[in-house]
This record gives sequence, structure tokens and C-alpha cells, in this order.
Amino acid sequence: MNFRQLVEKTRTYRRFDERHEITMETLVSLVELARLSASGANRQPLKFILVTDPAKRADVYSCLAWAGYLTTWEGPDPGERPTGYIVILGDKEISDSFGVDHGIAAQSIMLGATEAGLGGCIIASVKKEKLRALLNIPAEMEVLLVLALGKPVEKVVIETLANNNVKYWRDEERIHHVPKRALDEIILQR
Repeated sequence: MNFRQLVEKTRTYRRFDERHEITMETLVSLVELARLSASGANRQPLKFILVTDPAKRADVYSCLAWAGYLTTWEGPDPGERPTGYIVILGDKEISDSFGVDHGIAAQSIMLGATEAGLGGCIIASVKKEKLRALLNIPAEMEVLLVLALGKPVEKVVIETLANNNVKYWRDEERIHHVPKRALDEIILQR
């Protein structure tokens, strides 16, 4: 798979095969990709919590909001929930701001997950204080993102944006549709 194909295949997945367990070694290898990624001023302020244990996965799941545009969907059903999580934290003792480091790290992890036959969802809608308490996250760590990972069981397709409507949607066959703006619309000057 070339890089363009990897990017095209790296979609946001929200339904997984819970029978497919993710190993701690897999999560460590994905964080290694984040470690090697760019960091503003090379400060490297990010820290990570890796979760594969089923009880801890349930704790993390309870702190997340899923798919804001799908207003009648409360998130993945049992059997379709993530089997691994990576919590991205910013160490405030290293830096008081994290710029876009966590976005760069998250995308590196997601590209690596896709290459490994996995998929995931980058989640910023997190009950941060509840998560802090459940995972005993120290006060000097800011909760930035949670990456939900697993073996995808849904199909995600890219659609052409119509009527300036950016809302993703699911059809009757549970295929997830994601509208994207045309290239000519986003390039202002050539």
C-alpha cells in the first residue's frame, strides 16, 4: 500500500470486532511511531497511557462521547467496542502548551494502526476528570485525546460534499458516509 492509499484507508472507525484483542506490544509499537514524530521546539511533552485490560477498557469507554452528528446513536454496542485505548497526555512540567503535538502523534498512531490492519477513532470529547480519577492520572498531566482502537467492522466511504453539509451519516446498511470538500474548494491560490 502506498502512502496515499494508507491515508485514504485511515478513516475514523467507531465499530470494532471485540473478539479481536489488541496486544500491549501493538500499542507500544504505535506509541513508538508517535515518539518518532515531530514535536514543536522538540520539547516532546506528550505522555501516554496504554489500555488493553477489559475492566480498564470499560472505565475508559464510560468517559467517551461518540459521533456527535449521529444524535440517536450512543456509541458502539457490546461486542463492537474498542479493544485498546491510547490516552494522550501533555506533561505540564515540560511545557504549559502542547501546540499541535498531540494531533501529529494521533495521526502517526492512526496511520500505523491502519498499516497493522486496525482502525480507530481520535476522541477529544472526553470526561477528563472522570478519566483522571479512574486511571489515577497525575495532576501535572493534561488529558488531551483518547484514541480508541480495534479491528473495524464497519465500512466508511468518502462522499463529495453537497450543499456545504459536512455532517457524516449512516445509511440503512450501517455504512458510514463522510463528506469531503473538493480540492478546488480548499486551494485558494496556485
